Amino acid sequence: MHQPTPSFTATDNRRLRDGPPWPPADGGLGPVQPRGRAPRPTPTRRVPQGPGRAGGLPPTHTALICVALPGLAISTEDGQLTGQGLEGFYRAGRRLLARCQVRVAGREPLAVQARVTGADSARFVGTLRVSPATGPDPDVVVERIRHADGTERIILRNCAPHPLRLPLEAALGTDLADLSAIASGAPGPELPATVHDSGLRWTTATGNASVTASPPPSDALASAGLLRWEFELPPGGTASVELRVRPDGASHLRTVGRAASSPLAPAGATGDDPRATALLRASIDDLQALLLRDPAHPSDSCLAAGAPWRCGLAPAEALAAARMTLPLGTRLAAGTLRILARTQLRGPGPRTGMIPGPHRDAGAHLPPGCTGTEATLLFPVLLSEARRWGLPEQETRELLPAAERCLAWLRTTVGDQTYLRDPQPGGLTRGETQAHAHRAALLGADLLEACGRPGSAGLRQWAAELRKAFRADFWVDDRGGGRPAAALTPDGRPLAHLGSATVHLLDTGLLGAGELAVGLLDKVQTEQLARLLGGPAMDSGWGLRGLGAKEAGHSPFGHRSGAVRVQETALAVAGLAAAGYEKEAGGLLRGLLAAAEHFGHRLPEMFAGEQRCEGSAPLPHPAACRPAATAAAAGVLLLTTLAGIRPDAPAGTVTLRPVHSAPLGELGLTGLRVAGAPFSVRVSRLGLAMVEEAADGLQLGV
Repeated sequence: MHQPTPSFTATDNRRLRDGPPWPPADGGLGPVQPRGRAPRPTPTRRVPQGPGRAGGLPPTHTALICVALPGLAISTEDGQLTGQGLEGFYRAGRRLLARCQVRVAGREPLAVQARVTGADSARFVGTLRVSPATGPDPDVVVERIRHADGTERIILRNCAPHPLRLPLEAALGTDLADLSAIASGAPGPELPATVHDSGLRWTTATGNASVTASPPPSDALASAGLLRWEFELPPGGTASVELRVRPDGASHLRTVGRAASSPLAPAGATGDDPRATALLRASIDDLQALLLRDPAHPSDSCLAAGAPWRCGLAPAEALAAARMTLPLGTRLAAGTLRILARTQLRGPGPRTGMIPGPHRDAGAHLPPGCTGTEATLLFPVLLSEARRWGLPEQETRELLPAAERCLAWLRTTVGDQTYLRDPQPGGLTRGETQAHAHRAALLGADLLEACGRPGSAGLRQWAAELRKAFRADFWVDDRGGGRPAAALTPDGRPLAHLGSATVHLLDTGLLGAGELAVGLLDKVQTEQLARLLGGPAMDSGWGLRGLGAKEAGHSPFGHRSGAVRVQETALAVAGLAAAGYEKEAGGLLRGLLAAAEHFGHRLPEMFAGEQRCEGSAPLPHPAACRPAATAAAAGVLLLTTLAGIRPDAPAGTVTLRPVHSAPLGELGLTGLRVAGAPFSVRVSRLGLAMVEEAADGLQLGV
């Protein structure tokens, strides 16, 4: 299928990266207006871009990003949209409005607060002194409520003890540029406006946009892109204007996440640590905002990778995020699987059965990897686990042929070899890929057997051979106790750098009766890996570094060579807890929860891996997506891991394996979904779990 919304992933794919794209260094933000200075002059009709910046992308870490895909609203902290950098309202990857500068009585308000009030909205408050009397108090409060769906409400409040006559102006402009052009610093000039209906309109050969106002302005000047009102406000009185930004002919934006049919359950968390409540709320809010509907099959939805750079479908990340959110129900997993099944390659050739995906940068030590391989191996895993969480049998069987094709691709590609190698001639054998393949084989065999399909015995036999070989070939002995190799070269030489990709060795997958699949490492190797992941070289105190601090090429800001990646930290917490290494799991969990608090509980996909110390704060990565699907889904995984929920809906059971150390104290999770019904569980301060709500007939497993 085509991507539901145009996004920057086309450039992303060409550049073989899974993180933010890196365009030429001529696309930075213009100069920032310091607070407290005199008001800025009226802007010219060309969108200012400012000088180029080393590193290329306009930074996003200070932006307030409101998301309700396919809509975005990106703002700076003063609330004024000046047309610089990424500022503006977007729909489907196009900037509909770049400039929206408000002046009251000829002056810009002094910004006093900017706050994201939800995944799709932000509130900006400014003040003005317009009376000649002296004194510190403002006369006027200007409030702006901005939504990702393309609406903005401007509210004026008279705080003076006497009536005020307040002229209000909104200077508007746009370039109708694509996000990729804006990111590379070449959005083009601002377009001329025409008066249209109760606002303004801009037109190009490839599209158009309009802004309508309610109430209609008393004056509209197309040449200046200006709408004007005049209000008489008594003491304490208010007046408001609503602006609506739309492509011509488009109706109000109807997003998947705000619909009554959202695939995600509205779960909640309570307990001793209020950060758990805030994290789960923000995570689900961000997931709702990132939902995309397949236009050809409106009942199916999946998650976009992240905003602002990756607002389209990234198959491996969509599958990974859907898997982490299975406690919120199976509908997102089912929609994601159906969407990707329609992209599966058919016909003759070595790639038959693959879910196509872009290449991904793997850091300084490894060449880019194929996310299509990862997606193809994740597909049967997600289907198998979704069935355990309660995916209806009919839907499972409808998706089974696509899963069988994925497993057939795996067996055909491996052939008579032991390992699944990179597809190019002389390709590496990656440890992470073997972990994905081993899990796919075991959970795929379980799925085939449950559905009465052939092939399970062969998959299990190959997985056993892989396991035996991996434990010998991929383990590198050293004076510190050894470590798993990141990859083997074509001649069998191990590449021994330590990175966060090793967490996939702990992510073995859910089988029946609450049991987890066996992993690629033996018990002694698993214990050593747990020690490494919990040590200071990998644990930054805020989360797991992508590359150990002692490794060559480490950089705290390296998106694959030292930055903390939230998804892999959450997988480490879940894997370590499941393997019984609760001390290491608890340390990573508490660190990531502390980082989330600094980010307003909206975790970015990554942030700098600098060591935590007293009084420090995590450093944002200037090009990270925030919100990001895998980071938001990681919040769900972190908290549900503490309860250790392992359902087997076909067998009518659910097993609880809570983290006995209870690192967050008492924790209650409500509104989850198991076997298609609401499910609530509480973990005590002693680490004991109790089911408080469940489907009729669901039994507690041993």
